[in-house]
Amino acid sequence: MKLDAKIPEGPLQEKWSRYKATCRLVSPNNKKKLDIIVVGAGLAGSSAAASLAEMGYRVKSFCFQDSPRRAHSVAAQGGVNASKNYHNDGDSAFRMFYDTLKGGDFRAREANVYRLAECSANLIDQAVAQGVPFAREYGGYLANRSFGGVQVSRTFYARGQTGQQLLLGAYSALSRQVAEGNVQLFSRHEMLGLVVIDGKARGIIARNLDTGAIERHAAHTVVLATGGYGKIYYLSTLAMGCNGSAIWRAHKKGAGFAAASWTQIHPTCLPQSGAYQSKLTLMSESLRNDGRIWVPKKANDPRPPGEIPEEERDYYLERRYPAFGNLAPRDIASRAAKERIDAGFGVGAQRNAVYLDFAHAIREYGIETIRERYGNLFRMYEKITGHNAYERPMMISPAAHFSMGGLWVDYELMTTIPGLFAIGECNFSDHGANRLGANSLLQACVDGYFILPYTIGNYLAGELGTGKISPEAPEFETAEREVRDQLGRLLTIQGNRTATDYHKELGALLYDKCGVLRTREGLRQAIDDIRALRADFWQNLKVPGGAEQVNSELEKAGRVADYLELAEVMCYDALTREESCGAHFREEHQTADGEAQRRDDQFQFVSVWAYAGPEEEPELHREGLVFETIQPSVRSYK
Repeated sequence: MKLDAKIPEGPLQEKWSRYKATCRLVSPNNKKKLDIIVVGAGLAGSSAAASLAEMGYRVKSFCFQDSPRRAHSVAAQGGVNASKNYHNDGDSAFRMFYDTLKGGDFRAREANVYRLAECSANLIDQAVAQGVPFAREYGGYLANRSFGGVQVSRTFYARGQTGQQLLLGAYSALSRQVAEGNVQLFSRHEMLGLVVIDGKARGIIARNLDTGAIERHAAHTVVLATGGYGKIYYLSTLAMGCNGSAIWRAHKKGAGFAAASWTQIHPTCLPQSGAYQSKLTLMSESLRNDGRIWVPKKANDPRPPGEIPEEERDYYLERRYPAFGNLAPRDIASRAAKERIDAGFGVGAQRNAVYLDFAHAIREYGIETIRERYGNLFRMYEKITGHNAYERPMMISPAAHFSMGGLWVDYELMTTIPGLFAIGECNFSDHGANRLGANSLLQACVDGYFILPYTIGNYLAGELGTGKISPEAPEFETAEREVRDQLGRLLTIQGNRTATDYHKELGALLYDKCGVLRTREGLRQAIDDIRALRADFWQNLKVPGGAEQVNSELEKAGRVADYLELAEVMCYDALTREESCGAHFREEHQTADGEAQRRDDQFQFVSVWAYAGPEEEPELHREGLVFETIQPSVRSYK
């Protein structure tokens, strides 16, 4: 597998400008001759499809939801980052670049991260032009707040609904292109196979989820914008339908999979209340601006929070990380919470949570100010838990949330398969080993609106002589047969366990062995256990119904089958990285005071995995990380 990042020459601040000035272009009269498939219609997919169609390309957009408005981008709450420096607090594109690189524990490319920061300001202008109702100050200026891992205010927000409002902006742009006839929208369609012809991505095999029909769709290039695979843990903040199947099927066709074990555990989620739950609820990181996190100093303290005096409370983030306090990065905050919970200081009926307390903020600012900032989040909390967070602290707990890992892409966002692009959370490119809060919406928008429209044109300029891609090519027939064979195999097992049953067991196994904390022994055991569980899956799975109809159980079964393969790669990735960095915390590699211990001399690279075949160990490749502008340092928030 060849890994060429294609990073432009020149000073860091000029790389993207030079690329845009020198990349190949496609003339307007030729764009209408080129077909593009965009899989996924969340923030990254909708923004990309709308932008490419506006430019004149012929676009097909696919999503498994009944509408792009139901994509999981709507669940992002707290905000989107941009280096506008409205507060005059020292922010800049360079500072944002440094914060992001440091937040990811220096495990990302400098050039990609700087481009993300550089393009961030344009996104806010784009969103405002679309009518996104960002919060504003009394005088009419756009408001900002802080998020974890930074010491400036650069997060723009629409109360606790920022993802939803940004998605509505992208959806309106997409809807316009659909109405103009420039985009064909295929809702309720799931990609089940990638078609590669002569080494290039040329189309997909999709299943109509309403009829069960298997369809072939051909194009000159394919863009994956299918989000992350955090639902592999079963209990996560992701929607039930979120999955990693599209990128996994692409991986099995030759796309490298990078940093598979770099998964983010979010520190502020509602704790699990029982075995009946199928997902967990995110509580925005923005709450940590005003909420203070604490546990009782006495282990297994039975008293309600209101009866525990101030001197008997341990504000452990403020104690351990005084420079950042409650706004420490997510990986650090999650590990600190788990450490307190495991040590017996957890609160709640199951002792699996910590307190997030707004009493101090309410006394300082008044209840109306807190209601104005977080009112919808407080209402959601009360609706789910029955508790009023204005009167007593919230209870929160870490939960699986985001995937920093994903398909390997170069500077142009193209995978190791020519013609296959991956944008947004489904690629690995910007966040390193830990994503800073409010950078997810940023990456999705920047990739779709500002980066892909340039880089995809650079590729398609060389495809003008290809002619129309035929879905009758032998490679389409082979890919369709592979899809049909797997569906038939899933249906004919007729065992006695559901796909959900296997998913729950896999999720619990992964969270225990490849979650917040990892060990060499635990990861080796996890690989053996995953293989055994996968073998049992293919012997005892029960899928009712048939393939030629609506069949949600068949959809789940296909996704869990992919998770059972992806999980093994995650564990290999964590096992072979003998260091701690960001969200990847190996207990064998920590400092005397329990912080992550990087080993730059041996592991200053991104692990990229190649598919070696069924039941074979994945092949490890390495992309070395070169730091020309900033030298990696010990990541400290104290």
